[in-house]
Amino acid sequence: MIKILFNALSTLPLGALHVLGAMLGWAVYGLSASYRRKIDVHSKIAFPNNEAVRLRAVQGSVKHAGMALLELPYLWGNSSVQGAASRTEIFNWEVIEQAQAKGKGIVFLTPHMGSFESTAQVFSTRAPITVLYRPNRKPQLQEIIEGSRARDNVALAPTNLGGVKILLKALKRGEAVGMLPDQVPSEGEGVWAPMFGQPAYTMTLPGRLQQATGAAIVLAVGVRKPAGQGFRLEFYAGPEQLSSDPVEAATQINAEMENLILKHPDQYYWGYERFKAPKGQ
Repeated sequence: MIKILFNALSTLPLGALHVLGAMLGWAVYGLSASYRRKIDVHSKIAFPNNEAVRLRAVQGSVKHAGMALLELPYLWGNSSVQGAASRTEIFNWEVIEQAQAKGKGIVFLTPHMGSFESTAQVFSTRAPITVLYRPNRKPQLQEIIEGSRARDNVALAPTNLGGVKILLKALKRGEAVGMLPDQVPSEGEGVWAPMFGQPAYTMTLPGRLQQATGAAIVLAVGVRKPAGQGFRLEFYAGPEQLSSDPVEAATQINAEMENLILKHPDQYYWGYERFKAPKGQ
């Protein structure tokens, strides 16, 4: 049933999926008190003294969360060239060229905002990339995810020791790897570091990868254009060198994520439980 629905949605235009996604986002927001509370709490952490900006961010976040879900059939149901890449404008590609010139590989950092699912697809039309991902516990969904993400020039690395080895091998080949550094890691795989002034359990993996390979840190965000026009993939140079101290490195990364989020606060998913503690913490 899931596959049938997924295939049916993949035939719809991107604009139609975004309209339906916005409606879905508002429906979930209206029906779920816990979801409304999370968005309210998290947005107030980021904008404690600017209610007007906070409300605009919340309103955008609600609809963009729905869009992110319903655009997946379009992104996964079409090839990277015919789908995401054909509808994406590239901004600051020179940042990539400068990073590639170093020959040490690239660690892409992308927060939970905009069309983060499209960023690896678009980049893969120009160079190979390996993406860190958390396997889904539901077999049917996992089959769809693996079959849709791992294709063309995109390889997958699960969030375990084996996945870290895959990422290291890719970087040592001079290739790119990507991850969402605002994803809360498992107990023992992160440190507490501030984000928007609030303690947030943060992964240490980007710093460890850079120390092991000398890879360049590049920030990326897939901004969703209005009215189904597609996407704008923005690249920014990250810190030249992350601190060797895990907490300081995590603080650097969180500061970079804050800056990205504040560029497009209406496209960040404020309902994401960024400040939760993993089991054992």
